[in-house]
Amino acid sequence: MDNEELQYWVALNNVDGLGPVHFQQLLKYFGSAEGAWNATVSDFQQLQFSEKLIENFLRTRRNLDLRTTMEHLNKLDVRVLTISSPDYPLLLKKIYDPPSVLYMRGQIIKEDELAIAIVGSRRMTQYGKEVTENLVQNLVAHGLTIVSGLAFGVDVASHQAALDAGGRVLAVLASGVDIITPTSNTFLAERILKEDRGAIISEHPLGTQPLRHFFPVRNRLISGLSLGTVVVEAAEKSGTFHTARAALEQGREVFAVPGSIFSPLSMGTHNLIKTGAKLVNSVEDILEELNLEDRGQKIEAREIVPETPEEEKILKVLGNDELHVDAIIQKSGFPTATVTSTLTMMEMKGKVKSLGNQVYRIAGSH
Repeated sequence: MDNEELQYWVALNNVDGLGPVHFQQLLKYFGSAEGAWNATVSDFQQLQFSEKLIENFLRTRRNLDLRTTMEHLNKLDVRVLTISSPDYPLLLKKIYDPPSVLYMRGQIIKEDELAIAIVGSRRMTQYGKEVTENLVQNLVAHGLTIVSGLAFGVDVASHQAALDAGGRVLAVLASGVDIITPTSNTFLAERILKEDRGAIISEHPLGTQPLRHFFPVRNRLISGLSLGTVVVEAAEKSGTFHTARAALEQGREVFAVPGSIFSPLSMGTHNLIKTGAKLVNSVEDILEELNLEDRGQKIEAREIVPETPEEEKILKVLGNDELHVDAIIQKSGFPTATVTSTLTMMEMKGKVKSLGNQVYRIAGSH
């Protein structure tokens, strides 16, 4: 699609109330976004659009400067994907109402088709934090991308854990991609982009504030980008249920982590389990349900590339052997703390494998 037509997709996406269904109606009726943008009032009336939507359209057409809008997107290095773009996420395209336009900072790659959504309470407990970090580290080790919403609590914990484990993340916003809320999470958004480890995504134009009613709509994208959704902690009337419900409507798997019967933040997850969500005791429960059990072996077979001098030395010391941590310390010449911390990070990244009793080998070596 050339930039000329693309700007009209962006223009239509700026019309308040013009959702995916109406957007596709316009494209089908007029044959192009440009044709739809230049439509008359009578054209809209023929399509039986409401008076309010027609008013919104006319107001946007009067006030929107297309050239300035596109320049602003380019300045912020925001990529625009239309539903007809070959790079549009395949899983998302399959849902009932995929966004006609996606705004993206960073990039989505082929491997992101194997993605899991991790969602839960914004008032996460220590238990919820530990569960989230454990599940995410193991999912990343099996090559899965982590999808969440960059909000407080479980969202941030899942993004952080994925990045720390060397994985990829997709952060889906209920605002424009230029507005990170809460602002305290800006550092995390910047880390995703700086380390080139995923993307920040929204269906809303730049400058859109995260209004309350945008969050349930946003949640369908979180589940839509994912093979399944894992709910870690949720109160009985949690907004997290919007994501779980969207996943079910999209034919995707829903998983729930059990917790204490005394914790209000476990009542929601227990209710999900009662109504058919898959109970999660470990990452194997997720992999088994999604038929990804052998994913770990496939990841291990990839070339192991060191990222630091310490990793390079430890990989050289290990070679094709299985060594106790004491032997690694002795042969590498590194302090104990350096070896143990480096091994921990390498295991989280899927570069080495613990065989138990502090014995390690390079992942994929036999």
